[in-house]
Amino acid sequence: MAIENNQIENSNIDNDEISLKELILKIKEWVTFLKSKWKTIFIAGFIGALIGLTIAFFEKPTYKAVLTFAMEEDKGGGSGGLSGALGLASSIGIDLGGTGGGGAFAASNLAELMKSRLLVEKVLLEPVVINGKIISLAEYYIQINELREAWDKNPALKNIQFLPNSDRTNYTLQQDSILKNIQNNLIDKNNLSILQKDKKVTILSIEVTSENELFSKIFCESLAKETSDFYIETKSKKAKINVDVLQKQSDSVKAALNSAITGVANEADNVYNLNPAFNVKGAPSKRKQIDVQANTAVLTNLLVQLELAKITLRKETPLIQLIDRPILPLAKEKFGKLRSIILGGFSTGFLYILFLIFGRLYKNILA
Repeated sequence: MAIENNQIENSNIDNDEISLKELILKIKEWVTFLKSKWKTIFIAGFIGALIGLTIAFFEKPTYKAVLTFAMEEDKGGGSGGLSGALGLASSIGIDLGGTGGGGAFAASNLAELMKSRLLVEKVLLEPVVINGKIISLAEYYIQINELREAWDKNPALKNIQFLPNSDRTNYTLQQDSILKNIQNNLIDKNNLSILQKDKKVTILSIEVTSENELFSKIFCESLAKETSDFYIETKSKKAKINVDVLQKQSDSVKAALNSAITGVANEADNVYNLNPAFNVKGAPSKRKQIDVQANTAVLTNLLVQLELAKITLRKETPLIQLIDRPILPLAKEKFGKLRSIILGGFSTGFLYILFLIFGRLYKNILA
């Protein structure tokens, strides 16, 4: 039995040696075959290098604008005097707004907000000064990409204009379609990137890449500004409405109080040196005095509420602080000629080698 096991083990060793020998021979055979084709492989690589050089020569450089900003908002529940004031206001039924967290405006969601059609179109319709002429950013994009030359052949597009700060609701179907196409091009991942450097810190950066240096800078800064304005307005909207309502009520009560004070003075003049026996003549003056006292109490309460509401508005208004903004000249990005030659030559040569290998395998199968 031991002899049989030894024979089996020796047979396995021999098979392994034969397989290894066959593998080495096959490798040598393929190396010899590829060496015999070195001229054609070299020509293929040379052609690929020329193609890479041509692409690098005609490729337009791109410019990247980078803007970094930090978001800060008071997420705490308040402390000390402010907490006590808000608690007192809440206990008597005064709504001064909440102090919720980021919600839809969390740092992780700002990237999608910046790419939204609403904000991108607002940026595109902003006025910019180009060569001393005020045009919209959309018009500038059309100019630098030479889109209007192609539109001249189409009567429906020939006279289309995007005026700065124009009424978006009056746009035609063609204008809507053009703006949508421009937006899709601008928010492409190769053209627009919004990055959060650290999830623990709300510091974000906007990177805009285009073939026009000035457009990259303007679009990057305008997108940051529109996002900041929209973010601040939305986050503080409820508190601002409350302040506006309280301000209007305070102004109304103050006007009523001034009128009541004037009425008291007029009635006092009417009953000057009046016989004390005629009490009915002094009734209007007393009614006016009651109005003054009532309006004074209401106005005092409203002013307290108004000041608390202003505190809440300041508390809920987030801070967006620019850290770095793009400065001309921007960094130029272009595929280098040497890199294009090496990559083109290597890629073409490798593909041609694969073509030779699979071609020979196919012939062997058919043989």
